Parts: sequence; structure tokens; C-alpha cells
Amino acid sequence: MKYVEGAEIRDTKAPAGPIEERWEKRKFSAKLVNPANKRKLNVIVVGTGLAGGSAAATLGELGYNVKSFCYQDSPRRAHSIAAQGGINAAKNYRGDGDSIYRLFYDTVKGGDFRARESNVYRLAQVSVNIIDQAVAQGVPFAREYGGLLDTRSFGGAQVSRTFYARGQTGQQLLLGAYQALERQVAAGTVEMFTRHEMLDLIVADGRARGIIVRDMVTGEIERHVADAVVLATGGYGNVFFLSTNAKGCNTTAIWRAHERGAYFANPCYTQIHPTCIPVSGEYQSKLTLMSESLRNDGRVWVPLRKGDDRVPGDIPEDERDYYLERIYPAFGNLVPRDIASRAAKNVCDEGRGVGPGGLGVYLDFRDAINRLGRDAVEKKYGNLFEMYERITGENPYETPMRIYPAVHYTMGGLWVDYDLQSTIPGLFVIGEANFSDHGANRLGASALMQGLADGYFVLPTTIGDYLAAGPFGEVDEEAVAEAEIKVRSKIERLLSVNGTRTPDSFHRELGRLMWDYCGMERTEESLRKALERIPELRAEFWENVKVTGTAEELNQVLEKAGRVADFFDLAELMCLDALVRTESCGGHFRAESQDADGEALRDDENFAHVSAWEHSPEGVPVLHKEPLEYEYVKMTQRSYK
Repeated sequence: MKYVEGAEIRDTKAPAGPIEERWEKRKFSAKLVNPANKRKLNVIVVGTGLAGGSAAATLGELGYNVKSFCYQDSPRRAHSIAAQGGINAAKNYRGDGDSIYRLFYDTVKGGDFRARESNVYRLAQVSVNIIDQAVAQGVPFAREYGGLLDTRSFGGAQVSRTFYARGQTGQQLLLGAYQALERQVAAGTVEMFTRHEMLDLIVADGRARGIIVRDMVTGEIERHVADAVVLATGGYGNVFFLSTNAKGCNTTAIWRAHERGAYFANPCYTQIHPTCIPVSGEYQSKLTLMSESLRNDGRVWVPLRKGDDRVPGDIPEDERDYYLERIYPAFGNLVPRDIASRAAKNVCDEGRGVGPGGLGVYLDFRDAINRLGRDAVEKKYGNLFEMYERITGENPYETPMRIYPAVHYTMGGLWVDYDLQSTIPGLFVIGEANFSDHGANRLGASALMQGLADGYFVLPTTIGDYLAAGPFGEVDEEAVAEAEIKVRSKIERLLSVNGTRTPDSFHRELGRLMWDYCGMERTEESLRKALERIPELRAEFWENVKVTGTAEELNQVLEKAGRVADFFDLAELMCLDALVRTESCGGHFRAESQDADGEALRDDENFAHVSAWEHSPEGVPVLHKEPLEYEYVKMTQRSYK
């Protein structure tokens, strides 16, 4: 696949000066909108997870007129509800040496020095406010015996900064945001549209002015216009078919925005989570995450010798390899996710994996149960243990869990500046849908932190700077009609093919291709194979997909077909981005670029930049590079030893 290089891109919104003062400077310099004018301004928020729900609630509280959209039947069903282990914040309640600067440093290092310093420092600063906000909403964080909020450790950090609510942290935080959102719905500042899917972005006079949506129950195509649009639609991990994401998670909203002119940044940065229940069969539809918090007390190991098929209880201590503790003594089982995932793959490739097909490693709580007692372990992890037993039929109190890496989070997303605005004026992108805060690898418990930071604290400030120039007048009818016609044409095309293969069958084949050729390990050869096969599979899709039913009804086959069509286009850009980036960094591991110990080998001279891709109607993507400059954290070879 060909591409061309375009002009360099810069984030012009980030202030200069001492890093600890930049966010305050930006807040003060941002234009304000007085209360009376806010009532004249309309904002669309797509997505009701932690980022979208908190953003819509806060914007409504500020007095804007907000329309909130989600494809679920309730905002409470957003995929944020699935997050388990916790949320980071630099509160230093433990007095173990944590600070805003240390959270900033750990995040930049954890992202393998491929994130912006200004954004990451702001995230660390705002983290302390998130916990106070959530507690005030009644989020039931775990507490110590004396009543103080409890914390635990997560990968990539040597301090305990992760606040949690057993294994249901995402659910509890989402309920807090949902309550705030529903308060604004009742107050009349937010209008809620459930079971509506965004299918295109309306761009008029160079600004984002609305969206085209499909009512998923009736099939009706609707147009909604506003002064600004906010996308909070999550990540694109389901391009791999098997992932820890909910089955409904997709890329359609951000991909259609990309086609309208929003740059797509670092699409190849995909996180593989090391702690998932292994694949159990050929027809499995998704994978289940076991929280990274389990690595606080669980020890990861495999048999020392290849092909050892004894049950774990029969393998003596001196014939076990606690490989993370052996290779990374300073961090042990709490190394970052990309490191732990590749280490698991390596021992399985050596023939020391456990379970069916040898694609698994043990996560063992024997020592923790002996040290703390079963009751204490159950209080911390009970619901996770119950979930594991229900899925596998194995009791993790008596036999070690079996885990294996799986696709989880995507660090890439639409390019945004410091204000969270995309390259389309008036289009703001928050949470996992943007690329901004994690670099090439996200540290555990930082997704919830970013989503709530963006929604509660950052966007409500920065979007005001843009809206201060509004309202922007009537929306050009021609632009709205063009977007609606485009949506209807795509739906008609999908329904007219009438082939013999289901959208799911194409999705499964694409996902397997992506996992094999652009998964945990990529090579030039594998990526070129993918770039040959993806266009062939896409052509077959448009010639042979079978979409049953009609457009004027509830039609989940039609929904799935549209999303799979977008996955094909995204997959091609992901592979191209991975091919062009000939270094290894974080979740992007090129086998040709590794050091003597098999660790990721960066090329800072040639790749210390964000890759921002511009869509070209002619089919030749344009690569714009945003240089990454480090004033506070020295770029070094990452070491967790």
C-alpha cells in the first residue's frame, strides 16, 4: 500500500514554560462563555462511557444544551462498566514516595517515550481531583480498617496508587457518572438518545456541525446539528475479532470522522493484556479479561522443562519458573502489560506453555492464600475468582488460574491537540477514542483516569475556548443532505449484495489475519502479507456479504456489516503504520528491532514522533509527523530489571 509524506504537524495549544504550570496557564488563557450565552450553544456528545458520560453531565451542569447518544439501551451498558482493577491517582495516601511527578514519569516511561509530556503531566495533575469527585458521588472505593481509602499496586509502578472497588471499579465509576448524567437529563440540559448509532459526521464550512445517526430500533435515519461535536466512542480492539472488548465496540464513529478529515494517530499501537482467560475453542466470540490487580498477589509461572503436562500441584517448587520475577527482579509480576505479554508469549513459544495447545501460563495464589488466609484473598478478589470459575469450571483457590495475552486497549486514535480538538475545528475527541496520553503502551488503571480526566475536567474547559466564538449559525443544508445521502447509499449497498457469507465470518477471518500478522509481534514480511490479503478480503466482502432483513427495522446483521466494512479500512491503515514504523516501542513490537535480551529496541533518531495519518479520497494516505520533544524525562532504553 502506497503513502506520501505531508507537512509536519504541531500541537499549537500546549503552553510553554514550567510543565507544572502549563495546565493552569491554558485554563486562564482559554476564552470563557458567560452563563446566558451557554444556553444558546448546542453540543453533541457521542458515547456514554466514563469519558462521554462525565463530559455530557459536566457540560449540562455548565449550562450548555447537550444531546447525548449511545447505541446501547442504557448509558449504564457502556463498555467502561467492564473495567475491573482500579484507577490511578497521585494521592500518596500510602506515603510510599508517590507524587504527581512520579505518576507523570511512570506514564511516560510506561508508554516507551512515545507520549506528549504536557498531556501526561496534566493527566497526573488532574488525577487527584478525580478521586475526590468520585467519592463525593458515592463511589464505594475500598477502604482500610480505619476508614481511609485503600490502594494497591499495578504494573509499571513501584508505589501503590491504584484506587479500586473490588473487581468492579469501572462499574462503580460509571454509575457515578451515570447519576450525574441523569441529573442533567432530569434538569433538561441533556437530551438522551439511546439505541442510536452515529454513521457519519456533518462538516460544514470547515467545522464539525453535527452527526447522522440511525435509530437502531426503527431504522430511521436522523440528522442532528450542533455548534460542536464530541466523540467518546472508545477504542478499536475488535478489529482483531477476539478481544476483551464488548462485542458492540467498533470503530465506525472515529473512522467516519477520519474520512471527513480528522487525522488518525498511531493506529498500530495496540495493547495486548497479559492476564486473560485463554481461547477455549474455534467458535469463541470474545475473550474475558482477568484484572491486572491479580498480579499483586498472584505469581506467574510455567514449568521449567518443555512438555511438562503434570497438573500444577504435582510440579515441585524447584521445577517451576517464576519467569517475571527471574527476568525483572525490581518489578517482578508488576511489569507493564507489553513486557508481561511478550514474556508469556516467549515461554509458550519455547514449549513451556500450559493448558490446551500450550497457550497459557499459570497465575498462582497459593502463596498469597498461605500468607494472608483465604478470607483476605476473597475480600480483595472474590468476584474475579467467581467469574473465572464460572467460565472455566476450575476453582482458582485450589488450582492456579491459566492466563494468556489478548487484545485489550488501543493507544492509537484520532489526533487531538492539547485542547482535545481534532484537525476538524469543532470536533473534540476524548477518552480511548483519541491518542493523546499513553504513548505506545498504557499502564494499567490509567484508562479510567484518562476518561474521567477528559470528561470531568479537561474538555469542559477547553471546549469553551472554541464555543466562545459561537453560535455558528445555520448549518448548510447541502452539507447535511450530502452526509445523509452517503449513509443511505452505504446501507443500500450492503443490503443489495445478497451474497453467501455472514458479516461475522468475514470479521473472524480478518481478526485472525490481524492477530497472526499484526498482533503481539510484527515483521516486514507478515505486514506485507496482511497488506496483500486485506484488500482481497475486503473486495470479497463487498461481493459476497449476506445482510438479511431490511433497513427499516431492528437489524443487527446490518449493524455488524457496517462496522466490519470500517474494520477492513482501519486494518489496512494499522498494518501500513506498523510497516512504516520500523522500530519497536511499547505495544508495537517489530521482530527486526530488539536488543540482545529480546526487549523492544526504539529508534529515537527516526521515530520520536506521532504518526498522524490523513485520509485521501484517492486512496493514498498522507503521513504527517508530530515531533515529540522531551524536556523533563530523558529518553532511555526502558528497564524494569
